[in-house]
Amino acid sequence: MRKIFSKWIDQYFSDEEALFLFVLLLGALAIILFLGAPLAPVFASIIVAFLMQGLVNWLKEHHVPHLAAVTLVFLLLLGFLTALMLFVLPIAWRQAVNLFNEAPGMITKVQGLLLLLPEKYPDLISEAQIRDLIGVAVSEMSRVGQWVLTYSLNSLTSIVTLLVYLILVPILVFFFLKDGDSLLHSFTAVLPAKRDMMTRVWQEMDVQIANYIRGKAIEILIVGGVTWFTFALLGINYAALLGLAVGLSVLIPYIGATLVTLPVAVIGFFQWGWGGDFMWLMIAYAIIQALDGNVLVPLLFSEAVNLHPVSIIVAVLVFGSLWGFWGLFFAIPLATLVKAIVTAWPKAGAGVNNDVTAG
Repeated sequence: MRKIFSKWIDQYFSDEEALFLFVLLLGALAIILFLGAPLAPVFASIIVAFLMQGLVNWLKEHHVPHLAAVTLVFLLLLGFLTALMLFVLPIAWRQAVNLFNEAPGMITKVQGLLLLLPEKYPDLISEAQIRDLIGVAVSEMSRVGQWVLTYSLNSLTSIVTLLVYLILVPILVFFFLKDGDSLLHSFTAVLPAKRDMMTRVWQEMDVQIANYIRGKAIEILIVGGVTWFTFALLGINYAALLGLAVGLSVLIPYIGATLVTLPVAVIGFFQWGWGGDFMWLMIAYAIIQALDGNVLVPLLFSEAVNLHPVSIIVAVLVFGSLWGFWGLFFAIPLATLVKAIVTAWPKAGAGVNNDVTAG
């Protein structure tokens, strides 16, 4: 067993660059796991700077000086954050509070509808089963209420954290945009001189991550904004909240659209019933989802992510459970990174083949 293990180590880790990359990945994973919370503003700033770097490059290509381009993009970011904090989030929060207040009335209506089932299908379901189901739903709603109360009692800590993000993140973003090249040069200076494999991985990931992150951010804004506008025209309650939910649902491939369909249908049903307005709502929602999947995504993601759907779903489940929102956001790039490393890693038997060729 020891001989087999030693042979496996020699095949996959005899290359100095491969061993260095393995240690580098372990170090990055340890930093994320143990220092992820205190360094979260730094990670968020790197992500935002990466999103804005494309616009900076575009301005520089049109003969705008580097510092002026960075300043313009930074002011655009501040304007976007101000609009988000002053207009979008307060409306969504108010609608979420109203929805929570109306939840008991919705449960009462559901109870009335469910209690009709034993009368129509007595052989399939009993009134006692319906009441047990309603009891479980009420219990879960009370747990949610307790969570909301606990969150509100801890709101001071949340407000302080939010203020820290609002101050630190823009400052860090500005310096990452302004001095990104020098910071990257300082990091690569400590890497080994021979880094062909790391260069291949970086070149593939640079294209994939740039395309994915910027495309996904634009997709969230377009899908969320179009959904909000469409739902507001149709007159459905909680249009801003549903638009935000539909926009964020694109973060979870194959699963997000399915999950967010339920609240859209439930709110539409309780507002209009099974009438024509409800049907128009679901038709509009289906059109938005179809245009997103068949028109918007191919336009935004010019560089196709060559991953099997099963790999994407597994990546979403694994990285989402590990790192929450950011895990969901970066599930596909992280899966692509794993694939790029596996592809570039020295293969077993490569040394043997080279020896045979040389002989």
